[in-house]
Amino acid sequence: MYQIENVLRPYAWGSTTAIAGLLGRPASGGPEAELWIGAHPDSPSTAIHPNGVTQPLDALIASDPGHFLGSESMAEFGPRLPFLTKLLAAGKPLSLQVHPSRDQARDGFARENAAGIPADAAERNYRDDNHKPEMIFALTPFKALCGFRSPAASRSIFEHLRDVLDSAAVEVPAIINHVISDLGQSDANAALKAAFSRLIQGGSPVSDAINEVVAVLSAGAPLEPHREALTAMVDINEAFPDDPGVLISLLLNHLSLEPGDVVYLPAGNVHAYLHGLGVEVMASSDNVLRGGLTPKHVDVGELLKTIRFEALGVPHVQASGTEFGQELYRPPFKEFQLQRIELGPGAEPVPLAQSGPAVVVVVAGSVMLDSPKSDLLLKRGAAAFIPDAEAPVNVHPVQGATDTSIAFAVTTGLGN
Repeated sequence: MYQIENVLRPYAWGSTTAIAGLLGRPASGGPEAELWIGAHPDSPSTAIHPNGVTQPLDALIASDPGHFLGSESMAEFGPRLPFLTKLLAAGKPLSLQVHPSRDQARDGFARENAAGIPADAAERNYRDDNHKPEMIFALTPFKALCGFRSPAASRSIFEHLRDVLDSAAVEVPAIINHVISDLGQSDANAALKAAFSRLIQGGSPVSDAINEVVAVLSAGAPLEPHREALTAMVDINEAFPDDPGVLISLLLNHLSLEPGDVVYLPAGNVHAYLHGLGVEVMASSDNVLRGGLTPKHVDVGELLKTIRFEALGVPHVQASGTEFGQELYRPPFKEFQLQRIELGPGAEPVPLAQSGPAVVVVVAGSVMLDSPKSDLLLKRGAAAFIPDAEAPVNVHPVQGATDTSIAFAVTTGLGN
């Protein structure tokens, strides 16, 4: 087992305090958006050998993939760690985005390579050849947009906007009426695609409509029965004024997750995290196609090819318990599953649910990991990489501890 040091990404949308507070260390003074825990080549964790020598985790795994990953993971995913774990802390909205399917990622990555687009180019859509299904475990109250509402539900919101503008004697922007018409089509998927496609084009018709709507709502126009969506829209506009994503947010489900709530995000699902702290797990990829709420590159044509235009219910994941007390969260993806382990003082050890390689991060107290081959003490804020060959591993409370310890562990979903 290897203790690992992990890479902090200081994106501008990150909270300045949440990750530091969770891990019990001083804040850096700048935004701390994501802590990457894994072997993605863009920001691999650093493994610490028993003799103190350090090595990038992707290089360590590449030195003996069979030992570190196991035959089953190798057969399914090849010689790479198939998942990436992050602590994510949104202080303001992230970009409106969607992730490609595996086939789309392979094709797009090969196409952009053939075109000679540099790997780090701002206009690059595909950073690697992998898909990026995700799951988020809320550690604090967490706000997000996730998937399309039904066209009828979204049409009701835009009709409300038309009516409040009428009541305020403000001329209704043409694009509001066009979107209402789009959403009234009999084919629900076509209705969503038409409305989204119209809004994502942006320009003055969209920005002018946003300004008119926000001004009327801010002046006290009624929000009910759409208070949550309209309040979020006004808040999003404060962070990204005049952005097409402000109105697109009204097409999407608004999630208010409580601590312990979990949702997953499959390929083609339009989403944006708005605020909160969580443990995020995904297939090991950095492929993101953005659709707004960002100064970064937006490729509208590629985005429209990637989105699944269909109304979806919120894809919650319920915990399944074990006889040893940990909570297991198993999305419908083979790359990963998440477990939460809580140990009170003097608790019995918990066998780590492990299928292939695993990572562990401690967010409260301290734990001892032990296997027939080695042991490793992890204090709050510390993380470890556990090779497949190290199993079975038990997770113990530290002897004499008086506080509850909490750890999250990620392994593949191949054992489901």
